[in-house]
Amino acid sequence: MAPATRIFHALEAQRGHLFPWLPVCLGAGICLYFALGTEPAPGVLAALAALSGLAGLMALRLPVLAPAFWGVAVLAAGLPLSAMHTRAVAAPVLSWHYYGPIEGRVIGIDRSASDRVRLTLDRVRLDRVPPDRRPGKVRVSLHGAAEGWRPAPGETVMLTGHLSPPGGPVEPGGFDFQRHAWFLGIGAVGYTRTPVVTAVPAETGLLAPLPLLRLRLHVADAVRAAMPGPTGAFAAAILTGDRSGIGEDTLENLRRANLAHLLAISGLHMGLLTGVVFAAFRLALAAVPPLALRWPSKKLAAVGAMGAGAFYLALSGGNVATERAFVMVAVALTAVIFDRRALTLRAVAIAALIVMILRPDSVTGPGFQMSFAATAALVGVFSWMRDREGWMPPRWARPVLAVVISSAVAGAATAPVAAAHFNRIADYGLVANLLSVPLMGTVVMPAAVLAAVLAPFGLGWVGLAIMRPPIAWILGVADRVGGAEGAVTHVVTPPAAVLPLMALGGAAILLWQGRGRWAGLAPVALGAALWSVADRPLVLISPDAGLFGVMTPEGRVLNRARGQGFAAEVWLENDGDGATQAGAHARPGLARTEDGVTFTVAGLSIAHLSGRDAEQALPRACATHDVVILAAEAPAAALPCTVIDRGHLAGTGALGLTLRKGVPTWTPAQDPDARRPWTPGAR
Repeated sequence: MAPATRIFHALEAQRGHLFPWLPVCLGAGICLYFALGTEPAPGVLAALAALSGLAGLMALRLPVLAPAFWGVAVLAAGLPLSAMHTRAVAAPVLSWHYYGPIEGRVIGIDRSASDRVRLTLDRVRLDRVPPDRRPGKVRVSLHGAAEGWRPAPGETVMLTGHLSPPGGPVEPGGFDFQRHAWFLGIGAVGYTRTPVVTAVPAETGLLAPLPLLRLRLHVADAVRAAMPGPTGAFAAAILTGDRSGIGEDTLENLRRANLAHLLAISGLHMGLLTGVVFAAFRLALAAVPPLALRWPSKKLAAVGAMGAGAFYLALSGGNVATERAFVMVAVALTAVIFDRRALTLRAVAIAALIVMILRPDSVTGPGFQMSFAATAALVGVFSWMRDREGWMPPRWARPVLAVVISSAVAGAATAPVAAAHFNRIADYGLVANLLSVPLMGTVVMPAAVLAAVLAPFGLGWVGLAIMRPPIAWILGVADRVGGAEGAVTHVVTPPAAVLPLMALGGAAILLWQGRGRWAGLAPVALGAALWSVADRPLVLISPDAGLFGVMTPEGRVLNRARGQGFAAEVWLENDGDGATQAGAHARPGLARTEDGVTFTVAGLSIAHLSGRDAEQALPRACATHDVVILAAEAPAAALPCTVIDRGHLAGTGALGLTLRKGVPTWTPAQDPDARRPWTPGAR
């Protein structure tokens, strides 16, 4: 058969199977928008929108080339769609460090990464800051005298604290909290060590503001009161999304055992809850023959399950992960209502498109990527198995086999994404999930539904009592598996091209029809090869020059054993290094002299100066070293060396030193010329 004929037959085989490629194209356009260094000009966005419309029109006029034109139309639409969403969520961002009185209404209560109670405030008032420059929302962690104080949702509080703009990446190519905070509407973050005072008590009653937040915290407190300890904290987290009672040790063991996903109200929880409600509705209607014969019980059950899912979404706070899970479940249940197959790649594609249109920024996050990778892989594998004859095991073995296959497929699909974002692989995660997930589906979530149904009658404790033993079992599995030696393998952060290559290859394997799908293994293999030779910066410098780290044969050595723990933790994690900050500080590689802390790397002699006498020591250090890192502002006088001071870092953010074709090159975490709405230079 001639090559042209083969290509024609391969393309013909894709007919009817091309719709799932649309979210791939739209996601590519969205990712391209976020990868740009400068915000596209209005004229460029208008041209892309016109190109999208023209390509769509050509797809209608030329059916033979319609798939290519639709791909171009959707990809081009990704950029203006993302730009519109970016402008829609715009809110003032603090542009300087503020210390003074802070007043605002409590709209969120959670815990920070340092396990401190953290308040999210809106209706913010700052001393001597005009209204048009006040952030729409701020986050304040409670330290010192304020620690442990828990206000009521909706009350207006006053405190004295520090606020700063959301920070940028702590290393080149790192996670950009500035961008993350922009899309959350948070314009400043900070802390207080002073007592928090209630200025205006929260309103009460059915018509009071923030009713769902008040209900969520009330339910969480009631669950923890009925089930003291870690089991109650776990139950409150999966029922309401309130993780404030989860201890840091428990959370870390869950992460190490790859069970932390059980805490996030996402696809698993939403699917289990709506599945239980759907089954309960169908059984209840089937138990009444006149209703079962006259009413479409399956469709009514789907409507009831969708309503339960919507309430669960609202109760849990409506975060991005839960919203995404609800969209996926709603698409499946809508298919049931219209007598369509619920779990297909087309349904997954529709859900992905809806989520992308509502929240384009979520595409770059691990939650979106892991959720749709797992769902698409599961649907693809089970669809393939369903279409194969003669292999099905005995009926009694099918539930067990389904659990094993589901855990293995979902784990394999999400492993590269999790490793890339979180720099760890839970080596015993499959075992932990096989021992835990079945209990979540068969006992915990049905008991949660039972507790919700019985709660208005004062009998919610019955469902909670049923939940306690399986939750205790899950936490026990996390303790044993997460605490085992070798439970975690630390992984270096991959180059930026790795995940897109793997995503493209995975999409080809799942979506392409015929043997050509195995061509998707090529980009997956290329991504793995690039990951295996990933380089890390030889030197990293924090945005205030107070912390630096140097790569040595033993791993990265840090100049401080304490302080700036977030940056230190991120650096070591991205190195694929499991050491603590204190352990990294104890490594050899740095020398302490009269010129400060000195080291040599890539042929450069570098000194770090800090403390009261840093500026006075600068001329002497500069005379004997190629580069001086100064944790202060350098004087304007000309010096015979390269000086990296706080003034320089104010424009670049964190710095990394890498070798490019053998030449040492400093790379900024924030391009000084970047002009994105969330970067300081654009404000």
